[in-house]
Amino acid sequence: MIRLNNVSKTFGTTCSLDHVTIAFNQGDAVALMGANGAGKTTLIRLILGYYHPSSGSVRIDGRDPIKERTEILKQVSFVPQLPPPIKLNVGELIAYVCRSAQVTEAAIYQYADEMRLDIAPNRGKSFFKLSGGMKQKLLIAISLAKQSAIMIYDEPTANLDPQARDDFYRLLQHNEQNKLALFVTHRIEEVKTIVNRKIYLDLGKVVSDETC
Repeated sequence: MIRLNNVSKTFGTTCSLDHVTIAFNQGDAVALMGANGAGKTTLIRLILGYYHPSSGSVRIDGRDPIKERTEILKQVSFVPQLPPPIKLNVGELIAYVCRSAQVTEAAIYQYADEMRLDIAPNRGKSFFKLSGGMKQKLLIAISLAKQSAIMIYDEPTANLDPQARDDFYRLLQHNEQNKLALFVTHRIEEVKTIVNRKIYLDLGKVVSDETC
């Protein structure tokens, strides 16, 4: 589904990814690991079309994530480590997602309830002013409701309490079949029961790619 061929990405004199060739396939559940600065976030942002590669190519189902970003993002769910500064209130955000991604409000409510987030009393609140945990729960609920073929999570449990982490991984186990799931994580113990592949990056290179 995703192919990176000899991809490098530099920022000034800093090399963030160094001639990386890698493939992610349908059914993969991958833990992307490495120290800060290893290139994990850069790799994800190249896949999402946020960055242009300095050299090499990135393709998602044969498509260029820069030139065909709108179409590609229709099949991708992404939850960042730090929730974005969305200025909509919760109700407006849900309405936007439903229109733009053909997601039903009922599905978002269902997954929010599974994450122990009560949307109803918070519909009029600014997303920006929610607690970190509430923001993360809502973004996770939206990502699961979207039923995307590609699911990307960048340290998704960073703002979650232990119960919410358990809820998140329980829901994923029921939603990752026949999909591609990528987890940027420092907590391999959390995802070891749901991933089938572990990739370690260091200084912009893939130093280990193991099935498990």
